Amino acid sequence: MSETENTETPETEPVEETAPVEETAPEETAPEEPIVGGEESVEASAEEAPAEPAAAEETPAAPPAGEPRKRSLKHVPRSRRRTRSKPKREQPATRKPIVRLEKPEHEKGRRQERRGVVVSDAMDKTIVVKVEAVRAHQRYKKVIRRSVKFHAHDEQNQAHVGDRVRIVETRPLSKTKRWRLAEILEVAK
Repeated sequence: MSETENTETPETEPVEETAPVEETAPEETAPEEPIVGGEESVEASAEEAPAEPAAAEETPAAPPAGEPRKRSLKHVPRSRRRTRSKPKREQPATRKPIVRLEKPEHEKGRRQERRGVVVSDAMDKTIVVKVEAVRAHQRYKKVIRRSVKFHAHDEQNQAHVGDRVRIVETRPLSKTKRWRLAEILEVAK
């Protein structure tokens, strides 16, 4: 028995590799046959079982040599998908000329701007602007005043303490200066 089993196992392994579809035919045939008893009936069923699936598996696993095996149409590559023709548009008799409008002049990027009061002008070409934000608390609705101080670049030293000014965001000019003076809105009295 060991010689027949050894010769049968190598034959069934390559068949399983080429055909990934598993068939349940050998398992179904074994319970249907009555087991009378003894080793002879077991040997007969063991010999018949591998022979049937090998014959059954070889027919679907052997497509013609020139044709590739058909795949399911669930995942078809884009190059092989069905293409639908597009209706052609009517061509106008004359083409419209391309008209380019002048671009509106504006500063680079979207720069933030703040309005505040100058609290210090002691430094050269630099002012300190205090910007107050007044808003209501989300839950308690109490009005809260928050203030932030910004260092702004003032090229001509024209802003003085108490002036209301508008400052604009700019590139980093020093360790603390990222703003510059845009205009003086109101001069201090």
